[in-house]
Amino acid sequence: MDSRRPAFTIAADGSYAAWLALSRATGGWFPERWTLDGPEPYAVPLPGTQPEEPDSEVLPLTDGRVLIRRRVAERYTLSLLYPTGPGTGELPLGAIECPYLSLLPPAPDGLSAYALVHGERTTTLWRVYGSPAGPELLARVPGRCSGGAWLDRPGRLLALDRELDGLTKAVVVDLGRGGKTTPLLQIAEKSNDRLVLADPDSGLLLVRSDAPGEERLGWGVLGSARPVRFPECLRQPGAAVTPFAVQPGQTLTPEVCSVAFRVDRESGTSVGIWRPAERQLRQFPGPLGWVAGAGLWTAHGELRLPYVTPHVPCGLARLRLPDPDEGGLDPLGEMTENGGSPAARPVPLQQAPHARARAR
Repeated sequence: MDSRRPAFTIAADGSYAAWLALSRATGGWFPERWTLDGPEPYAVPLPGTQPEEPDSEVLPLTDGRVLIRRRVAERYTLSLLYPTGPGTGELPLGAIECPYLSLLPPAPDGLSAYALVHGERTTTLWRVYGSPAGPELLARVPGRCSGGAWLDRPGRLLALDRELDGLTKAVVVDLGRGGKTTPLLQIAEKSNDRLVLADPDSGLLLVRSDAPGEERLGWGVLGSARPVRFPECLRQPGAAVTPFAVQPGQTLTPEVCSVAFRVDRESGTSVGIWRPAERQLRQFPGPLGWVAGAGLWTAHGELRLPYVTPHVPCGLARLRLPDPDEGGLDPLGEMTENGGSPAARPVPLQQAPHARARAR
């Protein structure tokens, strides 16, 4: 998988995915929607009247439509795409004039979409789909924000990584309180603390911080007074380790949540699996043609990894792990492709002041 290829984004409930695919016939980019929740995955092309720019962004909704963000001169246009007969239907949603606009990860309700507009000193948060009057400005956050992770199922609490006064700290924007912003991570006074991944069900947080003296991956629990822990097994010399999916549905049991990682080395890219209760990062090759860094867990513990090969234009490899209560961590499990053949140092985590709102 070419790291320069546009992102592969999966809908909030895992039903659909979307990305920009490359046409073999024309060499141009076009939106493609994948259906993931059936017995076999399948892809539907959603080409427009002309090829897309490679920096366009797409975001799948749970009703099967795909939101696309395009740059046109000094503004960004937003539209909904959907299959209609032999062609592609398009519903314009409006435009925002700004230097740069990026879509946030899919909202938990699956039927609304949010974006950040990046300014030099301020970041604004917009609802770009889901408001009756078109794009809606929701909040202004001092500093330059990036990232984005939803902390609750209602979609009220949004975590962002904010760069301000030379430091990057994760903060929470409360959409239920007019966009009020509060700190989420304050591991050390002068540390850079970013939120990499969050699971709303268990409260598990995956963070990246330089508080231990070098940048490390750690984990904590939303609303907990216990410190962030930096497991030694997540420190892989010579490799970049990036979490991309957390097993949902593990209510109040973050220690047994399975987390999937992308592990990049000079020799290639592999898949890593880890649970906070364990002391090892188990690694294995991904399927041939894996869309590296993309995948989803089911609540029952099945990891699904999308892949593309010259002979399989839309594939989904499935890996099931043994239950942690069964004991024995090996073998890792059996991977099947489309149903076919098997193929540190503790530091304080600030207790989140918004934890009570999450429980309401």
